Amino acid sequence: MKKQTRPWEILLVEDNPADARLTREALGELNVRHRLQLAEDGFAALKYLTSAISDGPAIRPDLILLDLNLPLMNGLEVLSIVKSSDHLKSIPVIVMSSSAAADDVSAAYRLNANGYTQKPLDMEEFICAMGDICRFWLGTALLPEGPTGKPH
Repeated sequence: MKKQTRPWEILLVEDNPADARLTREALGELNVRHRLQLAEDGFAALKYLTSAISDGPAIRPDLILLDLNLPLMNGLEVLSIVKSSDHLKSIPVIVMSSSAAADDVSAAYRLNANGYTQKPLDMEEFICAMGDICRFWLGTALLPEGPTGKPH
């Protein structure tokens, strides 16, 4: 991974405590220097992101990991709002869902998801998938600066 002087900021939008725990454990196993913020529903995610772009206490994420099946506001609604915002659309959003339904995958890409993966059930496969995501998005890909001109 790229040399990074600060931890990677990752926003996990996930309502399932077991999946949130798996993500934390996978990032720990991968030794990714990060700060993980958890939003348990779509409204909480948007509240966090709004704070991050309005000089609130939240920090703009480098990467958003987004579940589709969320309470209050589903992941596709969150994705639509994020990707239509001039302040947020450059943040990579990876959909991580238990669904592999063609309609869900197509809808996510139509809304400009940067990637879509089905959540593996096996811990080893989950770590491998998370490693692939982190190696590319936090290691290989060049990410744009935030709209303020500061790196996010």
